[in-house]
Amino acid sequence: MRIAVIGGGSFGTALAKLLSEVNHEIVLWCHNPGVARAISDRRENAIYLPGVLLPPTLQVTVSLAEAVRGREMLVAMGPSHVMRKVMEQVPPSLSGTPIVVSAAKGVEEHSHKRMSEVLREILGPSFAGRIAALSGPSFAREIAAGMPTAVTVAAEDQATCQVIQSAFRTPSFRVYSSSDLVGVEIGGAAKNVIAIAAGVTDGLGLGSSSRAALITRGVAEIGRLVAAMGGEARTVSGLSGLGDIILTCTGDLSRNRSVGLRIGRGERLQEILASMKMVAEGVRNSTSICQLAKGTRTDMPIAEQVRQLLHEDKPARQVLGEFMRRESKPEF
Repeated sequence: MRIAVIGGGSFGTALAKLLSEVNHEIVLWCHNPGVARAISDRRENAIYLPGVLLPPTLQVTVSLAEAVRGREMLVAMGPSHVMRKVMEQVPPSLSGTPIVVSAAKGVEEHSHKRMSEVLREILGPSFAGRIAALSGPSFAREIAAGMPTAVTVAAEDQATCQVIQSAFRTPSFRVYSSSDLVGVEIGGAAKNVIAIAAGVTDGLGLGSSSRAALITRGVAEIGRLVAAMGGEARTVSGLSGLGDIILTCTGDLSRNRSVGLRIGRGERLQEILASMKMVAEGVRNSTSICQLAKGTRTDMPIAEQVRQLLHEDKPARQVLGEFMRRESKPEF
């Protein structure tokens, strides 16, 4: 297939490499001209994925119009807060109605819309069944290294899922399908908030039992939000929910866990963010997820405490104390 990967960060570069290696015609759009030059000249994204050799067949461009023209599939990457700005430039250069896959794990900051909703708003109703969301436990560096990975793709039209499954299938990358766009997207966004909390517990040195309890209760509150928004709570027990939560709450490559870890050790949020090259989606999305919870009257105590920790300078020890002193309730 002729596929454009829109976003030259670590994950976009890893997926472009993966797709190039199964003989698709891939073009990678990079916002940063320096990244594009490095990939073109040295076959390496030295800023976001250093040390990974990229295939000679992988094309790279800084022209978004050139990237999307004549493509059968677009894979939209990047932070959720820039998705609309980037993708609004796409429609004039499209040929027909290509499949559009969102691989961004976040919720739009002010509208609180899921990425598939943003894309449908931009592209129009004719794209309804052609828009999909890809999510699941997947670190860019491990994908690029060919380590076995499994994710989920969701779309309203299951024929769209089947095309994506076929396009992405490699000996090391397996894609499951779902019709639950809400569950897959909210799981992918909310787990980043839980991962920050897990990092905080590790930074405070609270042990493995605390982390396990946090992950379990995090899954429970994400499931409540998904159900309240019209999705299927069982989706949260799958790859795009539990699988991704386990990865981001325990993996050393997790940006969101790293933020929490450093907060737990006493660093200030602004200093942490200033030192990072890549975006930790959970920082912005903690507010969006809590707004969604408020709008649907969903109890999400972990997410709310993380929001207060990040945006109201609430001390980590106080966050922990207030969470543990909550009224006892039935587990289910």
